[in-house]
Amino acid sequence: MPRGRANAQPVRTIADTLLEKGISWKYYGERWNSFVVSPNASVYCSICNPFLYETAIMTEPSIRTEHLKDTVDFYNDIAKGDLASVSYVKPGEFLDGHPASSKFDLFEAFTKKIVDAVKSKLKLWAHTAVFITVDEGDSGYVQPLDFFGDGTRIPLIVVSPYSKGGRVVHDYTDHASILKFIERNWHLPTITGRSRDNLPNPVTTEGNPYVPANSPAIDDLFGMFQFERGSDGDFDKDGKKG
Repeated sequence: MPRGRANAQPVRTIADTLLEKGISWKYYGERWNSFVVSPNASVYCSICNPFLYETAIMTEPSIRTEHLKDTVDFYNDIAKGDLASVSYVKPGEFLDGHPASSKFDLFEAFTKKIVDAVKSKLKLWAHTAVFITVDEGDSGYVQPLDFFGDGTRIPLIVVSPYSKGGRVVHDYTDHASILKFIERNWHLPTITGRSRDNLPNPVTTEGNPYVPANSPAIDDLFGMFQFERGSDGDFDKDGKKG
């Protein structure tokens, strides 16, 4: 069996919502092409791709072929100025910054290469937001969101012509905040009736910006941006939203 293989599962993901609403998306995983040819010999991180185990994605060859790609395809799409509206990018284990297999400056170089490539395409950069995360946590307030709790605090950096740079945002966020951002930007429904993207945005007191007074709550990241048109963004290269 391929390293890290899990059982197929029918639980909905953001991919289902995007497909239903006609919003383009792709997951780019380094060494995906070699994984397809020889799963047991590839250094591809199969457990990192959430769509790899979703029945609705993997049982439809046309969907799988169109939306699961290699980072080689990602760089080619940037060169063509034709990225999907929602793009996930995952480096392989040699570039992911994990101490056991990589160095953090390699992950930084991987990230810089992406940002520089997107910025070199002015039309693409004009409507792009890059969310940079890692999965190494540190200390900080951890909110009891649900039965599963919440994870430790991790860094999140937003790079965009619309971002309010040079500052730290203290709003309580979670990985699901990126889903909330996608849903708000494209006016999409939540993934399910019980997923974390149903939680409200935090309301905080003046003396404590870290702890939501209306817990459980997670932010949708819109406070990190300064949009020129109204309260919502304009990151849709498919032309479905102005």
